[in-house]
Formats: sequence, C-alpha cells, structure tokens
Amino acid sequence: MPLTSRPKSTTDLLMELEPVVATELDRHLSVAKEWFPHQYVPWSRGRDFDGPMDGEAWDPEQSTLPPAVRESLVVNLLTEDNLPGYHREISTIFGRDGAWGTWVDRWTAEENRHGIVIRDYLTVTRVVDPIALERSRMTHMQGGYQADHGTKMLHGLAYVAFQELATRVSHRNTGSLSGDPACERMLARVAADENLHMLFYRNTLAAALELAPDETMRAITDVVTGFQMPGHTIDGFLRKSVAIANAGIYDLRVHLDDVLTPVLRQWGVFELDGLRDDGNRAREELAEFLQGIDTAANRFVERRAERAARRA
Repeated sequence: MPLTSRPKSTTDLLMELEPVVATELDRHLSVAKEWFPHQYVPWSRGRDFDGPMDGEAWDPEQSTLPPAVRESLVVNLLTEDNLPGYHREISTIFGRDGAWGTWVDRWTAEENRHGIVIRDYLTVTRVVDPIALERSRMTHMQGGYQADHGTKMLHGLAYVAFQELATRVSHRNTGSLSGDPACERMLARVAADENLHMLFYRNTLAAALELAPDETMRAITDVVTGFQMPGHTIDGFLRKSVAIANAGIYDLRVHLDDVLTPVLRQWGVFELDGLRDDGNRAREELAEFLQGIDTAANRFVERRAERAARRA
C-alpha cells in the first residue's frame, strides 16, 4: 500500500481500516485459546473468612509473596477492575458497528477474565487484605476512567498497542518473581491474552501508518512522550510503582527495552519514508525523548544497584 500525504478524517480512517480490523479479528479468533479462570486458582488453599461465615480473619502473616509482588498484583487487579471505563472509551473511539464493534466486545469479554482470576487467586491464597482490596476497588472505580487523549482515534490506537504490551510484561515479571508456581502459571495465562491484544492493535496501527503517516507519527509521539499506565489514578500508585520498579518488575529500563523499542521497531518508524514536515518533526521529538528515557533508565538502574550493594 503506497504512502500518502493527504490528511484524513477520523471517519475516513475508521472506514479504510475496517478491512484490516476484520482480518486481524479473524486472525485473533483463530489463535486465541479458550480458558477458564477457575482452573488457575488453587482452591484447596482456601478457607472461610470472618464475617457471616464465621471463619478466620485475614492477618498479614498469611501473606507469602514478596511485598513488591503483592503491590504489583494489587495494581494489576485494580487496573483490570476499571474495565467498564475502558470499554466505554474504546467503544466511543472505535464505534460499535462492523468489525470494530465486534472486536471491542470480544476484547472486553476476554479482559474480564483477568480480573476474575487474579481476584480469586488473591482471595484464596490470602495474599492481601480482602477488605482493604475491596475498598480500594470501590474508590478506584468510582473515580472512573478517561483516556488521556480523549476520543482521538489514532492516539487511542497507539496507546493500546503500547499499553497491552506493558501489561503483558508486568504480568509475566510479577509471576516470575512471585516464587509461587500457581501465581506464575496464572499470570502467564493472562499475559498470553495481553500479547494477542497487543498484536491486534499493533498491526492495525501499522496499517494506519501507511494510510496517514504524518498524523499517525504525531499520535505515536504524543502517546510515547505522555505515556501513563491506565492504573495511574489508583490510590497510592506512586508508592506502589516505586516498589514495583525497585524490584525490577516494571521500571524505565523495562519500559524502554521491552515495550517501546520492540513496537517502534516493528512499525519501522525511523526508517519510514514520505513524511511531511509535521511527521518529521514528530519523529525528531520521539528520537530525542527516547534518548532521554535511555539516560534516565541507566541512572535508575545504577542507583538501584548501589542501594542493593549497600544493603548487602
């Protein structure tokens, strides 16, 4: 498909991308595996809680996972809990008709399993205080969700391409550091879904980059330079994210090396020909920002190693 410099409206792009979305939807359905949350929860480790069941109250001593892993699980779960808000936003951006609408509903149904299985695991294994967790869920969901870039279609598409991969990486690293085979197996299953979702969005945006290279490059740059995880409004998110970064679950180095760089390389943004002045400026901004991230990531890793050496 040849590159073009003609500016396109959102409606034009949605219509032109419809065949791509249909193809990607068919591909997704052909490779997505059916799975059942209840099969990934170690029910035999569960027992009644206090309250109407007159069981045993939760106690911090019952938590067996490392503190940073617990923080990551809570952040990941509360993020998944806001699914109704995400559904509203993407259905507003992409529409409810045709292949776009079918994908939005399918994506929502698959994402819903993630919150189900993580909450069941946390409750059964008594990893975190279930009362505090429920209160956090209520607070977070009542705050709602609003996409950082509003209803800009290309920005929304770029954001979910990066965000789905970021979520996949966070889940996998959390499971790997948990020390619990059940947790690792569960999060690997969730991460597999997130990877397929990333492929759908990444491939669709690749087509948008051919149809509207300058507008798409601007969207990519805006999203990368202003990227925030969807759970950044969680109460105590900064403290939790610091603990998660210090444990190496998700930090600037991971964000650059495992999320931004692979997606940008797949799109070939720095080899793309045919950009106008606007597109070239956006790409230059992106390159400069990535250099800054690399410097900051190196500094963070060095300081973390120094702190670890002092503790040792």
